[in-house]
Amino acid sequence: MVLSKETKIGWIGTGVMGASMCRRIMDEGYSLHVYNRTNSKAQSLLNAGAVWCDSPRVIAQKCDVIFTIVGYPDDVEEVYFGNEGVLQACREGMVFIDMTTTKPSLAIRIHKAAIAHNATSIDAPVSGGDIGAQNGKLSIMVGGAETSVTAMLPLLNIMGDNIIYEGKAGSGQHTK
Repeated sequence: MVLSKETKIGWIGTGVMGASMCRRIMDEGYSLHVYNRTNSKAQSLLNAGAVWCDSPRVIAQKCDVIFTIVGYPDDVEEVYFGNEGVLQACREGMVFIDMTTTKPSLAIRIHKAAIAHNATSIDAPVSGGDIGAQNGKLSIMVGGAETSVTAMLPLLNIMGDNIIYEGKAGSGQHTK
């Protein structure tokens, strides 16, 4: 996938970290579709022009690149594999980037499910806290197909200044 300002980007998880990370991408001129379980947490992004979606599945229907940063591994499983999860609307060429700190085995499971739909996934947990997210100074440990990671570097570079490719799917989670 070749990124452009017309690339349709989705963002799931607009809490403390996610809202700042999402906002940085919007500030670079990308339009975003957003979802959060508590929609009031997305209000500042909506006020800035983000488009609300009613579920992760709806985001997947509308977007080509989808970022997720939610609370816990169970939340990641629901966002990806639930009845209204993004994989329910997965299609060829999509890229999923999970920035939640989870487990390598979950990152590998997501990757295999994406590959089954001719899509791809990247596990990219972050370190640096809210201040790092606000200032684009996160450390991002990345796992996944190197070609997909390289294609997504322009977006990752907006959020972090220490991006390290760790290897195949699950490697970012393993490192963190």
